[in-house]
Amino acid sequence: MNDRILVLYGSYRSERKGIRLADFVVGGLRARGESADLIDAKIVGLPMLDRMYKEYAKGEAPLAMEVLATKIRAADAFIFVVGEYNWGMQPGLKNLTDHFLEEWFWRPAAIVSYSAGRLSGARSNFLWHGTLSEMGMVVISSTLTIGPISQTLSAAGEPIGDAGHQLQRAFPHFADDLAWWTEAAKNQRASKAPPY
Repeated sequence: MNDRILVLYGSYRSERKGIRLADFVVGGLRARGESADLIDAKIVGLPMLDRMYKEYAKGEAPLAMEVLATKIRAADAFIFVVGEYNWGMQPGLKNLTDHFLEEWFWRPAAIVSYSAGRLSGARSNFLWHGTLSEMGMVVISSTLTIGPISQTLSAAGEPIGDAGHQLQRAFPHFADDLAWWTEAAKNQRASKAPPY
């Protein structure tokens, strides 16, 4: 049985390049037989956080929030494709994740970071690790860091040059690590109810 994996991406910029990486990750997972869906914060279009999903009465949350909550609860694992703005997180993806809490619990998450420069979003990657852990996810140790992104992936999300070749070589190990943790979490949830 394939795993249901949500790939979350959050840039709102008009000429965003990180979508190339999100598309690459979704395609790589699907090629492995996984059920992978892209959650693009810009397309989902949640407002700036005022009320979390759990703060609405049942059936009263905005439709986009309700649909996304259902997808998050049904997922077996998550991959966060994160860029770096001024040594920090992209606000669009952070805003999307903050609308939910319990929906994320007891599943593994992986981080894929990118930037236009040589540091490959490493600082954002580091910041997301603690945030996702606090939100109830087990963050796996494997990560992918991509930079400069425009020299790694074409506009169509296809690997190019030496950097693209390195990404292709690194992806299977990354995906295997996530698959191991996904199976472990599924088995544990099936055998024992979470403690809260």
